[in-house]
Amino acid sequence: GAGWCGTIKECSDRKMSMFGSSNFMKPIPFAGAGILDNDQQLNPDFYNWNKVYVRNCDGASFSGDAEGQAQDGTTLYFKGLHIYEAVIDELMEKGLTNATKALLTGCSAGGLATMLHCDDFSARFPREVSVKCLADAGFFLDVMDISGERSFRSYYDGLLHLQNVQKVLPKDCLAKKDPTECFLSVELIKSINTPMFILNSGYDSWQIRNVLVPDPSDPDKSWLSCKDDMSNCNSTQVEVFDGFMDTMVDALKVVEDKEDWGLFIDSCFTHCQSIFGLSWNSAISPRLGNKTIAEVVGDWYHGRSQGVKEIDCEYPCNPTCNSLLPT
Repeated sequence: GAGWCGTIKECSDRKMSMFGSSNFMKPIPFAGAGILDNDQQLNPDFYNWNKVYVRNCDGASFSGDAEGQAQDGTTLYFKGLHIYEAVIDELMEKGLTNATKALLTGCSAGGLATMLHCDDFSARFPREVSVKCLADAGFFLDVMDISGERSFRSYYDGLLHLQNVQKVLPKDCLAKKDPTECFLSVELIKSINTPMFILNSGYDSWQIRNVLVPDPSDPDKSWLSCKDDMSNCNSTQVEVFDGFMDTMVDALKVVEDKEDWGLFIDSCFTHCQSIFGLSWNSAISPRLGNKTIAEVVGDWYHGRSQGVKEIDCEYPCNPTCNSLLPT
């Protein structure tokens, strides 16, 4: 997770943080970390897997391949694609090549990275190996914000040109559309052949705050309390958010015919649900079909049920959505 950097200034700022340099990274505990947890009761399907957590430090979903000049004259290295390839190559040498099951997953910017690299990851294994991908909170929509601008699209456009991410984009998409469109989740999923599970909130709190109602689109701050907590929204504001969920569900219709794909699209005001124990598998986890995310993902990965595609009703219909979930 932790987003991207689409300008020289943003990337210069990140280089002095844990999102731009390992010099500033601290250890991440796996206890209570959802799908990464080693506790069998909390994570029954994946607790005893070998797990590798790849830190976000490139600002382009592990896709960049360029260099740039910072304002102070220092060189910025956009090498996300090389980082991804080096990590996977090293893991293969350390034993990943002998895996009988593998799951590539990430949340937010890491969810998008999962989509971008899913087929490449899968292609590194023999056909008999069960390789699947789980994209959590990575289904970013190209929608107009409340002021009528496509500010997120223009941000993506700057990111693509700055970091040169074209090498990871699907060739069949690039033959028909411009690179910025091909970096969008709605286009990426059309080209992915590996079985994938898309976990997302239809009222994704990050996208509502940064894509649908970014600060510049709300100069009088009339949406501020609503963006902070959906229970503060008036009926008109909720209708706008309902439209956002409808757009997401429509965009995911291409997945309906993919029998080996899975969906869990809830209506909780949250972002990233696989790496937090509260969301993944707890007493207050969101439930669809009376199952937690952990149960639905486990059923999908291990083939315990066919057609694992769960889509929630509109807010505030789901009583298992809880205000304690991470936003």
